[in-house]
Amino acid sequence: MPDHAPQPVDRQLPTDEARDLISLVRDIAQREIAPKAAGEEDAGRFPRETFTLLSESGLLGLPYDAEYGGGEQPYEVYLQVLEELAAARLTVGLGVSVHTLASYALATHGTKEQRAEHLPAMLGGGLLGAYCLSEPASGSDAASLRTKAVRDGDRWVLTGTKAWITHGGIADFYTVMARTGEDGPRGITAFLVPGDAEGLSAAAPEKKMGMKGSPTAQVHLDGVRVGDERRIGEEGQGFAIALSALDSGRLGIAACAIGVAQAALDAAVGYARERRQFGRPIADFQGLRFMLADMATQIEAGRALYLAAARLKDAGRPFAKQAAMAKLHCTDTAMKVTTDAVQILGGYGYTADFPAERYMREAKVLQIVEGTNQIQRMVIARHLAGPETR
Repeated sequence: MPDHAPQPVDRQLPTDEARDLISLVRDIAQREIAPKAAGEEDAGRFPRETFTLLSESGLLGLPYDAEYGGGEQPYEVYLQVLEELAAARLTVGLGVSVHTLASYALATHGTKEQRAEHLPAMLGGGLLGAYCLSEPASGSDAASLRTKAVRDGDRWVLTGTKAWITHGGIADFYTVMARTGEDGPRGITAFLVPGDAEGLSAAAPEKKMGMKGSPTAQVHLDGVRVGDERRIGEEGQGFAIALSALDSGRLGIAACAIGVAQAALDAAVGYARERRQFGRPIADFQGLRFMLADMATQIEAGRALYLAAARLKDAGRPFAKQAAMAKLHCTDTAMKVTTDAVQILGGYGYTADFPAERYMREAKVLQIVEGTNQIQRMVIARHLAGPETR
């Protein structure tokens, strides 16, 4: 590998506290995460001890209320933390984003009693969460989910299978969307299910192209019983909660995508400065210099887009359209930039001795998770032109 150390991203942060937070994250990323990333990804090892460290450092509940153990940071800051973590290792950055998504329903729609009972452990007690919406037959069409929750006195009995669940099989809690009423979005309710609940199990993790250290698995609920006190929100409100969570979660994916793209650019610049052909560094050649310039410009545009959406959210203004735009643009950018990074490294880019090929494999999944980029285009178009006629 070239001995070129990338420069930290020059960030515009709103407070001294936020600047100190980013410094802490960079220290953890450089000391604890990045050095182990390639080896652990190759071995398919999930770094649970890293998430324990992040929890102890107050980094698993950044956007939530301090009253319950959160960091009470604006999304503008939280997303930049995600970007730094994802640049070091996507398994970690995406894992924090998914944990935040899994905590969203309780943090925003739980009763005061529910939040007081569960949130401190979820946000700072070392627990890890998973978000369960998709199913084998309902991915993009999430409102057609079939997992059922049937009331039995003061308890609910959950039966069904969830699919593509990040942290499936290792999570301490699952936020599960289940059908309690009529077909369609109005018959869905949210539940907080403990990871050790009787009747809950996970299939073997999927064998994936990238992110091999992050387990993705089907989660089976075979008559899982939970008390009504673990129902989040009103009956039938679950789908609205799920969509609201995804608006925020898509910003997390956008930030992670820019982190991966930035890491790929840093690797490409470092290689281009060191690699010599025809008697000079390949970074001297105009064709390659223009590639690097385009990569950097796309990354800066993506970062500006996700931060603009975050600032709308922080101001309490509608941001769903901008979240879809950010997810679409940033993940497409990650795919393009990582592909170009492989090209710049040439034959070395295609080997596992350099990280570019891993970044490229990891970038692909970001165009798919939490709503494919085709779905994002549909969301944006609906905001522009209204719903489709039928």
